Amino acid sequence: METGEPQFISVGKKAGARRIAVRKAPGQAPGLMWLSGFKSDMSGTKAEALGGFAAREGRELVRFDYSGHGLSGGDFENACVSDWLEEAEAVFDRCCSGGTILVGSSMGGWIALLLALGRVETGRIKGLVLIAPAVDFTEELMWNQRFDDDIRRTILTEGRWAQPSAYDADPYVITRKLIEDGRRHLLLAKVLHPGCPVTILQGARDPDVPAAHARRLVEALPQDDVSFSLVPDGDHRLSRVQDIDLLLRAVAEMVEP
Repeated sequence: METGEPQFISVGKKAGARRIAVRKAPGQAPGLMWLSGFKSDMSGTKAEALGGFAAREGRELVRFDYSGHGLSGGDFENACVSDWLEEAEAVFDRCCSGGTILVGSSMGGWIALLLALGRVETGRIKGLVLIAPAVDFTEELMWNQRFDDDIRRTILTEGRWAQPSAYDADPYVITRKLIEDGRRHLLLAKVLHPGCPVTILQGARDPDVPAAHARRLVEALPQDDVSFSLVPDGDHRLSRVQDIDLLLRAVAEMVEP
């Protein structure tokens, strides 16, 4: 297991540099890399369960907090998808020792897929396990589906809008920067080929990432081995005991097919 305090790496240059917290547990390959969701961190229920699995199986595990999240530095309102992807790439390049399976939850699923597509030529990413993957969420799930004209106008004119959260006492602040930067990374209109097996776990009762959205991702991956599991009574978090069991089974099957 990881021991002691997290390590920190610097990502970005000059005024854009931020201090990113990383925890690494040594082990054999293929290792695992955890990518958290929007406003989540590396100490959540699923991340901790993955940590226990990695320890039992003797697998390397790398997890980190995005800037503006958890133990990492940086201001959440100033961050965007490009920043979080750059941090994921830096952690992967510097901290993952060899072949690695990326495990991403919600926004972490989008970041994991972007990371895999950007590192195809390395041959080091051996699989993706995506939990309620919120691919393109800034555009498809927020801007196009959930935001009405008043919210869009507020974001465009004031640069920010505070969205009430079902998971936190504090609202999520959605910035114009986040929306506009997200458009640089949209994937669902493309044919995607990360070149590795992909497992998608999705709750049928997920109010944040609808099952139909996850199915669009399946359709965008025609060239890879894709497994899609729909949990009939599952919500967005998929953090119940039975959900965690499903996740760990999916990771185990990916590690030793």
